[in-house]
Amino acid sequence: MNLHEYQGKELLSSFGVRIQRGIVAQTASEAVDAAKKLTEETGTGWHVIKAQVHAGGRGKGGGVKLAKNLQEVEEIAGQIIGMDLITPQTSAEGKRVHQVLIAEDVYYPGDNEPEEYYMSVLLNRATGKNMIMYSTEGGMDIETVAEETPHLIFTEEIDPALGLLGFQARRVAFNLGLSGTAFKEMTKFVSALYTAYVKSDASLFEINPVLKTSDDKIMAVDSKVTLDGNALFRHKDLAELRDKREENPVEVEAGEHGLNYVDLDGNVGCMVNGAGLAMATMDLIKQAGGEPANFLDVGGTADAARVEIAFELILRDPAVKAILINIFGGIVRCDRVAQGVIDAYKNMGNINVPIIVRLQGTNADIAKELIDNSGLDVLSATEFQEAADKVQAVLS
Repeated sequence: MNLHEYQGKELLSSFGVRIQRGIVAQTASEAVDAAKKLTEETGTGWHVIKAQVHAGGRGKGGGVKLAKNLQEVEEIAGQIIGMDLITPQTSAEGKRVHQVLIAEDVYYPGDNEPEEYYMSVLLNRATGKNMIMYSTEGGMDIETVAEETPHLIFTEEIDPALGLLGFQARRVAFNLGLSGTAFKEMTKFVSALYTAYVKSDASLFEINPVLKTSDDKIMAVDSKVTLDGNALFRHKDLAELRDKREENPVEVEAGEHGLNYVDLDGNVGCMVNGAGLAMATMDLIKQAGGEPANFLDVGGTADAARVEIAFELILRDPAVKAILINIFGGIVRCDRVAQGVIDAYKNMGNINVPIIVRLQGTNADIAKELIDNSGLDVLSATEFQEAADKVQAVLS
């Protein structure tokens, strides 16, 4: 589950991470009120207006701007709120901006020049250890840095059983070229950031940039936080931060019905029970010359109602040219699934794309007989290759 920047910063602050302070606003007038309040609390004279959407590269799309007075705060907030923000990480249609963060200006003059760093905490799946990735090249696309100057990216692997050790936090500060007050501030920042990552059951914390201010404070100017959805049962307060407006509406609806659905860009809809079989089915579709339009795991209770909902979700995609239903009847009986397909087909009426049904396992022979004798425009298969051949035939 992704968080907005302002939510991620609030989470970080609760664990002692210094952040660029800000107040979220839903309208231009609220933005002005937020700016006034922020000035009272922080003394900031300028304000940064930031679009709150689940996408990076907001500045490149015009979603992050500096306001030097209250009139500019109102004008800029009015321009950003309601816009369809297009960034390198959104679709061509962009994402609708519903709210903005009014943040303090932290690039104030002082004894030293401000410096920006990149830092993230995530799991290194190859080693089974948590990892802090960091670089002196903050504010830039880390992918570009990795490609063009890989020697400027450092990593610190952390054994989950031991946690972050003091010398590791100090090594991060040292590799970033810090000394004195800034060195001490960075070690505290790294320790607090790692604690926040572990305690919140996150899968990613990305801060770009981490800023060293002109008076040697270390703070998070931005935050990208992804929480492990499987651990949200332990964090009811964090689960309430979910913003469904930022998610694919079809995927949200599928989740409400207990279906695991991921929207893809292909032309063959998939309906499968079991994540492993779903992955294999997508491979099968590609081998047959098609492209999967979705990942859809209906689970172990593929009854008529569940199958009908799955059909409706798949058919909302106008790119779907065929549907492959691939069910292995272990817990669920194949004949019940077949009857569910038949009932759903009749209830929905006109389904104008070919449907291939492969049922294997308990009562598979009965299931095939039900499909073949239903009188419906449904093709049955019992073998993987047979299903692939029929997919290939309907696509051609």
